[in-house]
Amino acid sequence: MMTSTAILALDGVFDTGLAAIQDTLATARDLAPPGSNDAWKAQVFSIRRVAHTTHGLAIPTMQAEARSNPEFVFVPALGAKTEEGIEKALAHPDVRRAGELLGRWQSQGATIAAACTGTFVLAEAGLLNGQEATTSWWLAPFFRSRYPGVTLDDSRSLIPGNAVVTAGAVLAHFDLALWFVRQRSPELADTVARYLMLDPRSPQSTYAIPD
Repeated sequence: MMTSTAILALDGVFDTGLAAIQDTLATARDLAPPGSNDAWKAQVFSIRRVAHTTHGLAIPTMQAEARSNPEFVFVPALGAKTEEGIEKALAHPDVRRAGELLGRWQSQGATIAAACTGTFVLAEAGLLNGQEATTSWWLAPFFRSRYPGVTLDDSRSLIPGNAVVTAGAVLAHFDLALWFVRQRSPELADTVARYLMLDPRSPQSTYAIPD
């Protein structure tokens, strides 16, 4: 049976980002009351038949285009960390196909969530136009120049919206996954945060290197 939560992992996905989402949801599943465990299951999908992380680890996935419309989709970060790397990654055909797929899922009612450089995938598809969003603090100038139709607040670690949710750099993947758990069970989210030693995240501006 298909779960209503999906993780769309593009080839070259950032290892920590993918693992942070998976580990947070898996911890929620282990700690959830009996009978509610299925609510925290998330299937990993990819555009390709075989996808690999930035470090070359093979990801056991299903092809995303073969599944029915999910209710919630996580998009972990791409492995690139520089403007040049992001530009190259965004030019890949997988990103265009992912954008089309995410747009179709959103039009059918899905909420799309991305963290770090995964937010570029959403913006590239036009899913953030006219909305407030955040991304990795060091890529904010590049993001603003590339997507002027998005109101970017890179000082914040998490910005939820009606149909999209964006989070900041790297460890904000934990914040994003924990936010997802909290929408369904604040008590469980607090317990998961304690098990994973996740403190409330400081604003991204705390970490930004002065220009």
